[in-house]
Amino acid sequence: MWLVIIVAVIALLAGLAANRFLRPRLLSEDDDSGMAVKDLVGPLLTLTVLLLAFVLVTANSSYGKAEVASRGEARALDQLVETAEYAPALQRGRLQADAVCYARAVRTQEWPAMADGTGSPAPSVWSTDFRTVFKTLEGKPAFGMLIAADNKRSDEREERLTQATASIPSAIFWFLLATLTITVIGLGICLPRRNNRGQIITLVVITALLTTTLCIIRDVDRPFGGIINVEPTAITEAERQATRDFLANHPASELPCDDQGNRTPQT
Repeated sequence: MWLVIIVAVIALLAGLAANRFLRPRLLSEDDDSGMAVKDLVGPLLTLTVLLLAFVLVTANSSYGKAEVASRGEARALDQLVETAEYAPALQRGRLQADAVCYARAVRTQEWPAMADGTGSPAPSVWSTDFRTVFKTLEGKPAFGMLIAADNKRSDEREERLTQATASIPSAIFWFLLATLTITVIGLGICLPRRNNRGQIITLVVITALLTTTLCIIRDVDRPFGGIINVEPTAITEAERQATRDFLANHPASELPCDDQGNRTPQT
């Protein structure tokens, strides 16, 4: 980073020195002539647009990964529930009940926590219970399939939590905001002072577009906490199907958790 700064400073000093000492020899123009402020604002506007476009693509990529991970986790959980059908009755009921509680904990506790870029320990209670049941099934036909489904669930959850954190550092966001501000001020300086209604309207539109782009970047960079957010639709559907399977196989049994996915005392 220091190399970039040093080279930029040297280039700036070299440009100023060339303006002072080489310009009179290379150009026959008057010293008062040259590029106006409006000539310099054009490249600045182009740079601002390119930066916003690049960062928007990065933020949108993070949003897409969060959505894919959420669906992948739900599919893996659903596969685990279906594979549990091949396990003995005792382990089958426990795994399907744990799956329901895991989905509830993700939906009601971890999803709101991800709005702040954090997770929740509640789902881990049930994923730990998965592995406890798996130990009793070692050597059984369904053991390998259950392990594979749970590993997939774990990987997708980790990816989901990773994407919950902002992919764009705060320094870059503030740099974009400063660039936008300088660009708008520069454009404002270049406007004529009279008969400028059309130019002012254009400036307002440009400002609104740039501001909207930056707001979208900020929002999309928080896949679980913004206006354009990833809803827990997939995990809710997985919870519904797991509940259905559990009640079909064990109608007289009760789930070991409440509606929030917290473990309840067993009588």
